[in-house]
Amino acid sequence: MEPELLLAGAATSNISPPLGVSLNGGMQDRKATYIHDELHARAIVLKSGSTQIAIVVCDSCMLPRGILDRAKQLAHTHTGIPLDHILVSATHTHTAPTAAGVFQSEPDAAYIEFLITRISDAIRRAAHNLAPARVGWGTGELASQVFNRRWRMRETVSLVDPFGRPDRVKMNPPVASPDLIDPAGPTDPQIGILSIQRGDGSPLAVLANYSLHYVGGTGAGDVSADYFGAFARSLGAKLNAERLDPPFVAIMSNGTSGNINNVNFRERGEARPPYLQINMVGDLAASEVARVVRSIEHHDRAIIDMRQTSLRLARRRTPPEEVAKARYLLSQAAPGQLTEVAQIYARETVLLNEYPPLVETLVQALRIGELGIVTSPCETFVETGLAIKANSPLKPTFVVELANDYCGYLPTAEHHALGGYETWRARSSFLDVEAEARLRAAMLELLAAVARA
Repeated sequence: MEPELLLAGAATSNISPPLGVSLNGGMQDRKATYIHDELHARAIVLKSGSTQIAIVVCDSCMLPRGILDRAKQLAHTHTGIPLDHILVSATHTHTAPTAAGVFQSEPDAAYIEFLITRISDAIRRAAHNLAPARVGWGTGELASQVFNRRWRMRETVSLVDPFGRPDRVKMNPPVASPDLIDPAGPTDPQIGILSIQRGDGSPLAVLANYSLHYVGGTGAGDVSADYFGAFARSLGAKLNAERLDPPFVAIMSNGTSGNINNVNFRERGEARPPYLQINMVGDLAASEVARVVRSIEHHDRAIIDMRQTSLRLARRRTPPEEVAKARYLLSQAAPGQLTEVAQIYARETVLLNEYPPLVETLVQALRIGELGIVTSPCETFVETGLAIKANSPLKPTFVVELANDYCGYLPTAEHHALGGYETWRARSSFLDVEAEARLRAAMLELLAAVARA
């Protein structure tokens, strides 16, 4: 049976915080002192026949499931979109309010209530804008801005984790150091693209996906959407879509960037003023996406399907003797914020010891025409994303990470063996070593299911 005519709507909600709230993204807490550029929840709603789906990408560092379940329920109550047909992810900007407690940053209760409402509002506004539309998909490439940040170092370099155990790789080593050997993994230069047009062929929305961690280089205490926001501002201009009604919505989602960033460790770069690098990366990505969008064939009918599964994953066990040692280290700490890495991780150890041994999280897969989209609740390593793309029955496929939950880093078993920051046990890295294999299998199983739709 031929799919029914497609409807689509897109909208944004401003999720910028009041000044003074805690900002995620560092081992020590920071407070917001200035809004450099507004934060948004950017939403797309698609409808074909009785099937409706919503995709939302928020300018946030990480969003735990408890927050997102409430936002989805609120949106469902007002729009009727099924809960398992709503995808909400975080971009992972490091200059957004704390929504998940990590290291010494803790959420502000009032901001969380505001955030829940505004995520729901983005979906409701997008659903209100539903109108005849066309969709197309494709891929671009931007290899110059992605670098693996985990490096093998010369044997003369001592690598030790916060618990006194040896590491075999270093995250973010000194730039241009003579001790660098080679990166401990690949990169993924691909940009996945979903393009949505209005019935008259003018741009309605673009959802892009790029496996690049935040860029950074902001002012101290600044709130910013990082390159994800710069991309959104730039793409509208490049597609001549700045004065449309309803407004054009450009979205950059985060791919599998758990071990990828924007630093070329081989070459010593020159110091740049705040936001220059963010704007450059956003503009380069927007140029490549605009180039591809202009060549995409769009369709007013397309198969739309979405599946969701719940997965129970184990947390890494915290040995009692390490908890006792952590409590002792904290007893020796000076008042105020912790500054020593061992003490910071001691606090994480004590907090994690109170968590349940299992975590229930979500994985989703979507089919839009021949495009596959699958989600991970983690900061996912690029090896996982490349494997998903290679083995997915839908071409192209991309992975939206930090979606529907926050479950910390997701190193592969091979990377767990190498150690390094992303594997250090904390609220930012707590899943069992086998979690990646289980999540990868679940993602591919769901993609196979939607491919049969």
